[in-house]
Amino acid sequence: MPTTCRPLCGLALLALLALAGCGAPGAGVGGGEQAVVIKGSDTMVNLALAWAEAYMAAYPEVSISVSGGGSGTGLAAILNGTIDIANASREAKAEEFAAAQASGISLTEYVVAYDAIAVVVHPSNPVDGLTLEQLSGIYRGQITNWRQVGGEDRPIVLLSRESNSGTYVYFLENVVRMGAEVDWLFSPEALLMPSSEGISAEVRHNPNAIGYDGLGYVTADQKVVAVARAAGADYVLPAEATVKDGSYPIARKLYMYTAGRPAGRVAEYLAWILGDGQDLVAPLGFVPLR
Repeated sequence: MPTTCRPLCGLALLALLALAGCGAPGAGVGGGEQAVVIKGSDTMVNLALAWAEAYMAAYPEVSISVSGGGSGTGLAAILNGTIDIANASREAKAEEFAAAQASGISLTEYVVAYDAIAVVVHPSNPVDGLTLEQLSGIYRGQITNWRQVGGEDRPIVLLSRESNSGTYVYFLENVVRMGAEVDWLFSPEALLMPSSEGISAEVRHNPNAIGYDGLGYVTADQKVVAVARAAGADYVLPAEATVKDGSYPIARKLYMYTAGRPAGRVAEYLAWILGDGQDLVAPLGFVPLR
């Protein structure tokens, strides 16, 4: 991976960000000294909005705008200079770091929370647990009927996020490909949904469907399937505790990226997110850093 600025940890990072923001507030690209423009991961939209609303309530002179579009969209926007912060539910790709470097930009990466990707089915589905290998087979189109994994004789309807989604990329690399250097792809039969809400709606109404989504977007009218790393291993449900102890196998970091080391209001905002802002993480279904 190309050389880039990596986040420092704990108090060292907070001290650095606070120092960067000690002068006059930095101008956000959205216009005006007190504006901060954020774009990217759809998974992070609810959390990013909650952070923005809480911060603006405490600092009413600040304007923070948040929009989605996918992790890739946010990272492209940070590279072309149209936003201050890119939200991403995956790590920036090698080619994105290379594009930044070619443009004279050093992407600075911050881990701001953790997330579990939940596998969800209709509540009437009797399947309670699946292994990573079974999930890979299902999403590659090798397993096409629920009876092949202990369910009823019904066709499996695959739901996936679109390819510009960081959740899609993470699921492809870590579930479909099981972390291996292979060229396996999603089945062409997979229905690509434009949003988390789209997956939720389809799962609620289709007893044959299976989908995946950030834990914070799972609703009570969906059934969460426990996941095992391999046959014979424990089946584990996604939760704050199982993400923190590493037992749930489909968990990930959530990121914010800036072009270079931030200053002014952007630095102050990031310091707040890594500090007091962590109190908002768990209530929205994500896992705080501390």
